[in-house]
Amino acid sequence: MTYQGVLSKYGHLLDIPPHTRPVTLLEGNTPLIQADNLSHHLGGEFELFIKYEGLNPTGSFKDRGMTAAVSEAFGRNATTVICASTGNTAASAAAYASRAGMKSIVLIPQGKVAAGKLAGAIAYGAQVIQIDGSFDDALTMVVEITNKHPICLVNSINPFRIEGQKTSAFEICDVLESAPDWLCLPVGNAGNITAYWAGFKQYNQLKSTGLPQVLGVQAAGAAPLVLGHAVENPETVATAIRIGKPARGEQALQAAEESKGRIIAASDSQILDMQKLLARLEGIWVEPASAAGLAGLAIEIASGKLNAKGKRVVAVCTGHGLKDPDIITKDMAKPRIVPPKLDALEEIILG
Repeated sequence: MTYQGVLSKYGHLLDIPPHTRPVTLLEGNTPLIQADNLSHHLGGEFELFIKYEGLNPTGSFKDRGMTAAVSEAFGRNATTVICASTGNTAASAAAYASRAGMKSIVLIPQGKVAAGKLAGAIAYGAQVIQIDGSFDDALTMVVEITNKHPICLVNSINPFRIEGQKTSAFEICDVLESAPDWLCLPVGNAGNITAYWAGFKQYNQLKSTGLPQVLGVQAAGAAPLVLGHAVENPETVATAIRIGKPARGEQALQAAEESKGRIIAASDSQILDMQKLLARLEGIWVEPASAAGLAGLAIEIASGKLNAKGKRVVAVCTGHGLKDPDIITKDMAKPRIVPPKLDALEEIILG
């Protein structure tokens, strides 16, 4: 049977209205990759899996929610969608709007979006507007304009985004035949942690899959849920989670509490070290924010706060490394140049 996207596979489990007309790029069905090398590096004696959401059509997990949000809007004959974005939402919204023949408008914080993400939004035909302010300022503006004009807001405060994003939890349970013991993931605007917890709870009610403990990880320079207050000027290299006022912050805290998990912070250096380690040990290259969940896992294991022995752990990696290649290339040494002669090559390789 040909895979048809998350609405086709799981639509009967999602709370979406009857007027919805599917707009799909065959998102979802991303691999759950066993990461034995990294598990061993972190101490071993536990199973570690990477849910690699960077293999969605536009390179991030946002496609799961966007197919639901845009399909609902398309079904009621909306002509324009809008979002505030640190990059991934912009690319996803633009792609699905283009697929539906709709106009897309994205607001981004000036100078705060990785080039790979901005390029995607532009390639898919979005009207991109930079604002002299933060993501939180941009989100306030798009909420205001959609309250005033018939434009569909497709940020994660749109409930259909959460419905679509739940499907990743379903997929994890389908592959493992149960929920993992721990789920580790990055936390920015907090829509994804909210969606995963909702998905695991729903599947547990339907199929008795059990529930994971949830470890949400923010970047230390953008950690309002850890600090207990908004961060007015969030700063982190993990641009996808550079958010100081998470729209679903309360739901994220509730997910952590209900699951007997927690939300912690990781420094930029810890996140970047994990990004490199994951690529080197497992051949999985993710954007910086995507490594935050694993960085948090490493912190908790090293501190003794999380005993992973004998456990099954899933880490969600939300976006592909090509979303932000400059993080790698800006500091790399230039490759050696040699003449096209075998002895010159042998000298470098063999010494």
